[in-house]
Amino acid sequence: MRFSRISALFLLFAGAWISSSPVHGAAEISAPSSDSPPSATPVDYVLRPADILQVKVYKEEDLTREVSVSQEYTVSLPLIGNVAVKDRSVRQIEEMIRQLYDRDYLVNPQVTVIVLKYAERAVNVIGAVNSPQAVPFPPERGLTLLEAIARAGGFSRLADRSKVKIIRTDDKGVSTTFTINADKLMESRSANLWSLQVDDVIQVEERIF
Repeated sequence: MRFSRISALFLLFAGAWISSSPVHGAAEISAPSSDSPPSATPVDYVLRPADILQVKVYKEEDLTREVSVSQEYTVSLPLIGNVAVKDRSVRQIEEMIRQLYDRDYLVNPQVTVIVLKYAERAVNVIGAVNSPQAVPFPPERGLTLLEAIARAGGFSRLADRSKVKIIRTDDKGVSTTFTINADKLMESRSANLWSLQVDDVIQVEERIF
């Protein structure tokens, strides 16, 4: 009988202690980890020369590399050598590298490609704007004509906003010039049109008095 009473008192005390203790499991689930991975690279980002990549193969640490995309649009990796990346997105390169390792060296490898540093990307805004300059081109998304002009300080008081030129040069060195009426563009609901490309030149003409 004495043993039963002692056991009952012990269980009562233990139950009270447990109910007053914090629920550590819930706190651990909601707390952010200090080892959180870096922000993921947009998988549809098309690689460019001078991009610096981290290529990781799961559980194959000796194959992890930081590589730069060459001017010939290639990266060099262990075992598989040079991999052509021109006109290919991050997702496409991951799959290509996975297939190359899977073909001759590994069984169903898991490959991750992250852009550690983007190549310098810009458009040049010149002419009748308040701060002519090279405007950085965000790698995560596009850049529109009006956004680029805004980042160059906006139109100056002498600007002819009806004749804004975009000069675009393709890979073969052929230039094409587009003339846009920025006033009409701003008035329309399609102000997000005229998406720019890297290395475009935006020239804002001055009004003729």
